Amino acid sequence: MAIQENNQILRFTTAGSVDDGKSTLIGRLLYDSKSIFEDQIEAVKSSSQKKGFDYVDLSLLTDGLKSEREQGITIDVAYRYFATPKRKFIIADTPGHIQYTRNMVTGASTANLAIILVDARKGLLEQTFRHSFIASLLKIPHVIVCVNKMDLVDYSEEVYEKIVKDYKAFSSKMDIKDVQFVPISALNGDNVVDRSKNMPWYEGSTLLYLLEHVHIASDLNHIDCRFPVQMVIRPHTLEHQDFRGYAGRIEGGIFKPGDEVKVLPSGFASRIKTIELNGEQIQEAFAPMSVTITLEDEIDISRGDMLVRPNNVPQVGQDLEVMLCWMNQRPLQGRTKFILRHTTQECQAMVKDVQYRVNVNTLHREEGISELGLNEIGRVSIRAAQPLFFDSYRRNRQTGSLILVDPNTNETMAAGMII
Repeated sequence: MAIQENNQILRFTTAGSVDDGKSTLIGRLLYDSKSIFEDQIEAVKSSSQKKGFDYVDLSLLTDGLKSEREQGITIDVAYRYFATPKRKFIIADTPGHIQYTRNMVTGASTANLAIILVDARKGLLEQTFRHSFIASLLKIPHVIVCVNKMDLVDYSEEVYEKIVKDYKAFSSKMDIKDVQFVPISALNGDNVVDRSKNMPWYEGSTLLYLLEHVHIASDLNHIDCRFPVQMVIRPHTLEHQDFRGYAGRIEGGIFKPGDEVKVLPSGFASRIKTIELNGEQIQEAFAPMSVTITLEDEIDISRGDMLVRPNNVPQVGQDLEVMLCWMNQRPLQGRTKFILRHTTQECQAMVKDVQYRVNVNTLHREEGISELGLNEIGRVSIRAAQPLFFDSYRRNRQTGSLILVDPNTNETMAAGMII
């Protein structure tokens, strides 16, 4: 199976403490990779002059909310897009403040890679630990630690090496597969897109080079075949009178015409007749492609059902153990009812109890608690009103994640990872 690295989309998120320079770094990436229009540059230059800066404040390229520009901080997740000849990029610029941890979870949930910024003057802070833990919890496969503001510590190799040593000692307790380190100055552009003349002692790659060449093709699960049905297509036209297709996004594995599949929850088996993408038949499809599949047999299938391999089925059950990030001002208490959304399924569910809360600074479990507050992360037991077809989040991020929605207000209350 040939999955092209070239022109792949790399989704990455930036995280760090307040004033570590996340927005400036993204602005520098966009500016140095020639991904900004002239009028945007002029607007940023004039804004910088109005503020009395003697430099161009590139952070203004990402901070879109008025309150963000006034305070000079990031509040909401800002998405930015840019491309180089090697790859396309989607950036989620997430806030550094503790009260916006839920925004970090939102931005990181679909990321292939996390850039964690550390201020060279301050070293590792509480937010460094918090964001690294969230990256580990969300199973982001790749992490790049950018030691920023090297210009303010005279480009000292000793300062950089100490931060690298401290971070390696801390991250060894967590489940992060691939960690790389880059000393940078986002303000001056050192080692962001172009190599720095100020740090001849650093022999590694620039940040952009790492982003362009990190291998992400094997991050998705191409072993367990999972196709949650999103929609049944029945055109009822003269040309396609008997057409019955099942549209959705492949969340795992590789599907080909002729493959035997099993339908959950009914358990009926059939073979794939055709796979269509944009109206054309294709010979194989894999995650995360959105396709329409037709089967050789007439089976009653509806939204929320799942096509899998007969000898490789997900777990099926109503009782779930979940790591939950609570995202609402009102605390979560046991015996609370929600609407649970998982892949294309939706049903009523109840959080039975809160088992423990994780202290994201020490990684210790805090047991004997009965509720989770805003931005807190803990382990809970959930009972769903109908069987769900799921894998553990560690095995498949798509079929192992869920959200809880308030049935009265339709607010998203929590994001969960199935253990």
